[in-house]
Amino acid sequence: MKRWDQRALALVMAGLLAACSSDVPPPYEQQNAQAAAVDEDRVVLRSGGLAAGAEAFYFSSGRNEVESALAKVLGEPEGRDAIAECGAGAMEFTNFPGGLTVNFQNDFLVGWSFNEANQQIATQGNISVGSPRQEVEGVDGYSPIPDSTLGDEFALGDSMGGFMGEDAVEGLYAGTNCFFR
Repeated sequence: MKRWDQRALALVMAGLLAACSSDVPPPYEQQNAQAAAVDEDRVVLRSGGLAAGAEAFYFSSGRNEVESALAKVLGEPEGRDAIAECGAGAMEFTNFPGGLTVNFQNDFLVGWSFNEANQQIATQGNISVGSPRQEVEGVDGYSPIPDSTLGDEFALGDSMGGFMGEDAVEGLYAGTNCFFR
């Protein structure tokens, strides 16, 4: 064995021994702890989709699965709409109690919007409609969108946005939406 190979092997072995003696729980225990933390009665809004109770959905998830999971948490949809001429193409919407609208194209989840104060619905960082302006402005990734034609608009990171009222959040959104700017 070459001298370099012996050093590399020694470093790998030292790392493995250190990992064996760490306080980090094994992956199955980490998964169980995360599963236990899921609140079955909440919807968590994410920049790439959403979670309804213990079920998580990325954009591109099937409509039936998303609607079924949301109905378990929020109740049956209040209505469904469609717009044939949206900037992103034809889109269908399902409106749930509590102000959540999920957007579909070709029966796949492509976005969501949320516009009613509801304790069951919030982002992973616990931002929701009604969150105080000062709290939201202090969140990592917050940035105002200057000169928005839609009002006092802001971004939360690269993929989520919202609208601010005078002192609090009035709406949140992510993914594909039918906003006319």
